[in-house]
Amino acid sequence: MTYEILYPEAFPIVKFQLERGEKIKAESDAMIAMSPTIEVEGKMEGGILGGLARKFLSGESMFFQELAANRGAGEVIIGHAQPGGILDLELDGSYGLTVQKNGFLAGTQGLQVDTKLQNLSRGLFSGEGFFVLNVRGRGTVFVSSYGVIHPINLEAGEEVIIDNGHLVAWPDYMDYKIEKASSGWISSITSGEGLVCRFRGPGIVLIQTRNPDAFQSWIRSMIPARSSD
Repeated sequence: MTYEILYPEAFPIVKFQLERGEKIKAESDAMIAMSPTIEVEGKMEGGILGGLARKFLSGESMFFQELAANRGAGEVIIGHAQPGGILDLELDGSYGLTVQKNGFLAGTQGLQVDTKLQNLSRGLFSGEGFFVLNVRGRGTVFVSSYGVIHPINLEAGEEVIIDNGHLVAWPDYMDYKIEKASSGWISSITSGEGLVCRFRGPGIVLIQTRNPDAFQSWIRSMIPARSSD
């Protein structure tokens, strides 16, 4: 299998060249185009319980797309709905990748995607919810974002504070804690930041350059309020 990420800084797509018998898994509705030799089928990772967990706990689709070159070699093109980046990451099986809601786009054979429970404080305040996705195994995972994906590489003991709406993915061996953006609650709220996430290295945290929740709020503010009769 070979692949290429096209138009990475604008509205990217991933073009795969699959040999006969090879397959990839992708988020529901990710397929844009494919050769006649490719078969697409809906699959529930982890069975019914796994699909229900993704749907009702992490807000993802119950089904993945399985795109398989069962009838011969062929091409597959996938993309995502948001105007943002796509990044490919190699996993060697020694650790997993924690991915925010809507951040998982696709993965190669040998990867498992599960729903992971966060602790109470992170679920309440991180902006990611109680459940996130955890990708494990050996292979290539493709994550997507709103805006461009920017990596922050932390050395051992180095820390960074990240607005929770800008998180995309991070290694599951990294730890982080939730704290106020400022020293006091009033200042944190009036600054517009509220709560932030403090990550500690070593590790690489992937962030997105735009905040989808902030964009939704901006859109709502531009819609005139309907007057009641």
